[in-house]
Amino acid sequence: METAANKALIKNNINERIPQSDRTRVVIIGGGFAGIELVKKLGKIDVQVILVDKHNYHTFIPLLYQVATAGLNPGDICIPLRDFMRDYKHFHFRMAKVERVDALNKEIITDIGVLDYDILVIASGSRTNFFGNKQIKKNASNLREITDAIELRIKLINNFEEALQVNDESDLEKHMNIVIVGAGPIGVELAGAICELRRHVLPKDYPELDFTKMNIIMINKGKQVLGAMSQKAGAKAAGYLYNLGVRIRLETFLKSYEDGIAVLSDGTEIKTNCLIWAAGVHGSLIPGLNENVVINGRMKVDKYNLIYGHKHIYAVGDAALQHDGRFPKGLPMLATVAIQQANNLGANIGNLQQGRRLKPFKYVDMGTMATIGRNKAVIDLPFNLTIGGFFAWVIWMFIHLFSIAGFRRKLLVFSNWMWNYVTYSQGNRLIIKKDVDD
Repeated sequence: METAANKALIKNNINERIPQSDRTRVVIIGGGFAGIELVKKLGKIDVQVILVDKHNYHTFIPLLYQVATAGLNPGDICIPLRDFMRDYKHFHFRMAKVERVDALNKEIITDIGVLDYDILVIASGSRTNFFGNKQIKKNASNLREITDAIELRIKLINNFEEALQVNDESDLEKHMNIVIVGAGPIGVELAGAICELRRHVLPKDYPELDFTKMNIIMINKGKQVLGAMSQKAGAKAAGYLYNLGVRIRLETFLKSYEDGIAVLSDGTEIKTNCLIWAAGVHGSLIPGLNENVVINGRMKVDKYNLIYGHKHIYAVGDAALQHDGRFPKGLPMLATVAIQQANNLGANIGNLQQGRRLKPFKYVDMGTMATIGRNKAVIDLPFNLTIGGFFAWVIWMFIHLFSIAGFRRKLLVFSNWMWNYVTYSQGNRLIIKKDVDD
């Protein structure tokens, strides 16, 4: 049982080397797009900012699939969170996993101790939603963190190394089938990238294998590819995938996946050693908050991003469920939403400091996009405009390039892209694992 003395000791541990001051202490949970944008905004205000995250780096999630398919290195899309300290005087970072919030005492409880706050911002992002299916969660690959991308890359490449030793046709089929569950941006972009590997890279690496027998199968419960985008964008994306050779199964869902057998809702069985789950995400909920305002792991917030039922706790990004007349089910879980919400909240924290009127959040829809292999992308723009093809791909590429934090990483990503584009080669096809001694 935790005594008052033990609790005081824990408090000293986490607060060590964090100066006590009269400044308002803003604690931010999560170093994703919303978290780092809020740090930048608050760096211009006279407050003390403490960022808490279980990792010491920020991941540019939209390009995870390129790490998984050997196009980029992990370091190309990850930036240490302490890099943000260099520009802001009253900023502190602690690597810790938040276990719960104690709203009554205005504290957060972490695995390294207790930290008090004046204002708390939940920017914990989202995680893969397996919809309660523990079997699929255990056996399938997913793509939400950099470690997932590295594991998937190893699985994909190791799959073909093992295929070289297989003589039985039934067993070989397991190695030559790749199944992707979900036809959202992650699934579509993964499918396109794997198709490019099948066409340009794998036949050169493994000439002993017949890659005309490699099947990339996409399963989607919904009626269209890219269901969150327009029908026109979905149709374009489906056409691009079809031309790349992806087998698309719409209005079908995965019932089970075990022992290399994927069973679909229509009874079809697919043999595969590599099934990738990309069928949805939900908010990463932190215990201790008002559970009556939680829907699918997201916390309902008002027009200022204040969580209903709490006075000093805000939520931004994927963790926040904020309704808008244009989005009756809540604003989409996009990086643009997270960045805009964090920017507005940062300004409002400054307004609170100065006793000024708060500004309600209004989302400016900048459009949505997805890329499908080389030279192909689809973009939904405001005013119901949709573009696709090479021009959309160039726009997608430069928007993502300039969104990456740090000039060095922009240069690394750009050089990798240009090299891959010119040589038709993915340079990061490494299987890195520790040898196990006998």
